[in-house]
Amino acid sequence: MKIDIHTHILPAELPRFAERYGYGGFITLEHHQPCRARMLRDDGKFFREIESNCWDPVKRIEECDAIGVHVQALSTIPVMFSYWTKPEHGEDLARFLNDHLASVVRAHPKRFVGLGTVPLQSPERAVRELERCVRELGFVGVQIGSHVNDMNLSDPALFPFFQAASELGASIFVHPWDMMGEAKMQKYWLPWLVGMPAEVSLAICSLIFGGVMERLPKLRLAFAHGGGSFPGTLGRIQHGFEARPDLVAVDNPVPPREYLGRFWVDSLVHDADTLRGIVKLFGPDKVALGSDYPFPLGEERPGTLIESLTELSPAAREGLLWKNALAWLGRSREDFAP
Repeated sequence: MKIDIHTHILPAELPRFAERYGYGGFITLEHHQPCRARMLRDDGKFFREIESNCWDPVKRIEECDAIGVHVQALSTIPVMFSYWTKPEHGEDLARFLNDHLASVVRAHPKRFVGLGTVPLQSPERAVRELERCVRELGFVGVQIGSHVNDMNLSDPALFPFFQAASELGASIFVHPWDMMGEAKMQKYWLPWLVGMPAEVSLAICSLIFGGVMERLPKLRLAFAHGGGSFPGTLGRIQHGFEARPDLVAVDNPVPPREYLGRFWVDSLVHDADTLRGIVKLFGPDKVALGSDYPFPLGEERPGTLIESLTELSPAAREGLLWKNALAWLGRSREDFAP
């Protein structure tokens, strides 16, 4: 069995949000060929080319069957977070995306679970939409960005959202977006190669140093891209905590290493030695299969890297391929039995 916790989906059609809300910056879709579409900014600037597997659940299931994936956790494409919008518009946009996602999961409940999106620029509205996602739409949780405009995830204004997620038992998948330093990284696809890993580390450090994980020990967090640059810089992070507690330990006196094993990361690291390293660092029960389907930076055949680690015990391999995902999602295997 394989359960993929890191996949993205989009409706086949998007409203003209700029016309709906009265200002620009939104993504539109241009279906320019059969089974292909361009994601465009509403000023016409190209963002990404996508294929029908990004919106067609039947095509998605066909491809999952071909590559041996039994269940996907579905979440929106991070550019759709739109935290920069006015709060009421962010909530409306989130409801649109979540209603679509719910329709896909309802139609195929044995193949998909939903991770909604919420308007974190307004924590009050985010809590309201989180509650709707879990209680009304039946989602296991939500996907959020690595920061919210000028707020890192440690910002006190966001704590009520995390508290609500903990009380609801909701899973939270943290994905990089709106990458730091992007204006200086226009060549070589550097925002995706350099900025994304840094954003994930920013999110992990913010939630540790800000005391969010300490205050909410039952919070079920998973981070994309193997934890980004956090594993490779943990020694520096820990040393900084010890050397300058006056700067680092100002909101939480607990050392960063104490949180290893308290959260999950996905397996999307593209390198066998790196995967070995994160399994050793976070624990064999805290790494779950993630592919970034259906995008080119993802793993083409999900689970191949995990299966290449021949030294893994059968139990550890099962954990990485599906059991750890179930633990994070708060589901059982029976939920997906045919």
